[in-house]
Amino acid sequence: MKLIFLVIAFVSPAFCYSQDAALAFLNQYCASCHGAKTPAGGLNIAALEITRPDQMDRWTRLANRVRNSEMPPRGVPAPALADRTSFLNWIDETLHSQVCASGPSAGLSPIRRLNRAEYTATIRELLNIHIDVGHDLPADGAGGQGFDNAAEVLFLSPLLAEKYMDAAKKSLEYAVQDSRARARIGLASLKPGVSKASAARDILQGFLPRAFRRPVTEKELQLYLSLFRDAQKQGGTFDGSVVYMLRGVLMAPQFLFHVEAPNPGTEPRLLDDYALASRVSYFLWGSMPDEMLFDLASLGKLHDPVVLNEEIGRMLRSGKSRNFIESFVTQWLGTRVLGREFFPDPKVFPTYTADADLQGEIRFQPILFFHSMLANNDPVTDLVDSNWTIITKKLAELYGIDKSLLRKESQSQPFRIQLPPGSHRGGLLGMSAVLAVSSYPYRTSPVLRGKWVLDSILGTPPLPPPPNVPALEDHKAGAPLKTIRERLAQHRENPVCASCHNSIDPLGFALENYDALGQWRTEDAGKPIDNTGELPDGTKFEGPDQLRSVLLQRKDLFLRNLTSRMLGYAVGHGLTRTDSCTVDAIMDQLRANGYKSQTLIEGIVMSLPFRYQAGAQPVPAQAAPVHTKENTGTE
Repeated sequence: MKLIFLVIAFVSPAFCYSQDAALAFLNQYCASCHGAKTPAGGLNIAALEITRPDQMDRWTRLANRVRNSEMPPRGVPAPALADRTSFLNWIDETLHSQVCASGPSAGLSPIRRLNRAEYTATIRELLNIHIDVGHDLPADGAGGQGFDNAAEVLFLSPLLAEKYMDAAKKSLEYAVQDSRARARIGLASLKPGVSKASAARDILQGFLPRAFRRPVTEKELQLYLSLFRDAQKQGGTFDGSVVYMLRGVLMAPQFLFHVEAPNPGTEPRLLDDYALASRVSYFLWGSMPDEMLFDLASLGKLHDPVVLNEEIGRMLRSGKSRNFIESFVTQWLGTRVLGREFFPDPKVFPTYTADADLQGEIRFQPILFFHSMLANNDPVTDLVDSNWTIITKKLAELYGIDKSLLRKESQSQPFRIQLPPGSHRGGLLGMSAVLAVSSYPYRTSPVLRGKWVLDSILGTPPLPPPPNVPALEDHKAGAPLKTIRERLAQHRENPVCASCHNSIDPLGFALENYDALGQWRTEDAGKPIDNTGELPDGTKFEGPDQLRSVLLQRKDLFLRNLTSRMLGYAVGHGLTRTDSCTVDAIMDQLRANGYKSQTLIEGIVMSLPFRYQAGAQPVPAQAAPVHTKENTGTE
């Protein structure tokens, strides 16, 4: 992907760098170890040519080592942050230009397991049961673009397989006791003249294609019917034998994994309609396709752009789209941890701790905001700044919004309002959920908030801090109280620390009027809050409203970050550099359509990585030399 991870890309959009400067960087900081005579690890910088396609991976690995401060090694003179950042951005921009010279290309389609949320939703839809069968499954880690539906982390261990076996058993035991579930499965009483084997086959013919999310073969039917016959031989009841058969289906790789027929050719090809139905359904619903998608797939109509766009609209209007929105928004913004792993300090915020309704309304506000934006096709830039928000009575009290703006008949439910002037609540930055998770439980943190803006909004996370950074000094008894800004001054006095903090802290200082729960304040430690900030490029701003304006001036960074994250979420794996070309194309569509939010969804679904499978890589006639761990470790 296009790796603009670095702070300089935000603070100096027009920065320029040359190949001569890059070579000078390598000679100054790398030549002593990687010179022509005895290059360490087999990496000779004199042989590096960034324009050679066969060296793209080598340049990428080199950039990652420099980015993570692994090179140059400790004890060797290291480049200043600005020099290192410029060098890395030059690599990223140069490689991106080369990769995208021929335009977007089809993407990968790795096999991946249904994650816990997808499994729960799929079982619910397949069996028509309304219990959380995934509750006992372990939480999935984040991979790819930072989401738990990424193929990189969705493997299946023996222990996890046992967990899925238990979940399947629990699901089916519940289903046979529920009339709605029995009807969905087809588990009715045996009709006169119909053998048990015939009845089991009828059940399986209806169940198996839905479970596998595609048509099935006679061989596959017979495989699972054999389980029914085995159970009957053991003296099992009809219901018990059917359950045993269906348990086998629910443990099949074709159910537990997103599986698509491989593309044996070397050229990209369209997904078949059933695979596309599954991709779009798990993207926008987090669950299996419904009957409409299956019907369109069977008719071969789903690749028709008109039909597919109509389906996107229908699916976004469905209540099931909340699965996608909640999963994407809470992981993108980091608000999923609120109320799970992160809790505001009950001594500092007793009202929050004592009010479960308020906790839920805070957590769901960004989700409902995103849902409303999509439903109304508002521009995605509203996520940065908007003249509206989603509110409840309790949120209005927390935010100090005039109650006269609330509709009396809906005060207990969230609804959309136009924000009054001076509310400071437009977009995501004015929401308690965001402001809480970018703070400490007991106080604000300009560093955490600045890092959150750089990472979550702009996609330019700062480099990792150096080791042994001292913590802020605690307040000493009898000493004058200091504001957070005053206490942070100790970090900024160190030139090494200041190089990063000068880019991070000003963003957080602009948000200091919000306390750790997002309530508006004008004082800290009994002193007026200084909410001014200045970036290294000289850009000055004051308070959250002007910060929003600064962010909108760099909206291309925000759009690229949002598009990249959502594309990675949609395809279920980390993006590659070739995927960044698709991001470019979608951004062009967004600009041409006034940044409308549904354009983003349509652009992703209609993109080559989403609708096509890449061809198999041809095996070269002569294999490339095998690189040992020794001669690749420094790249």
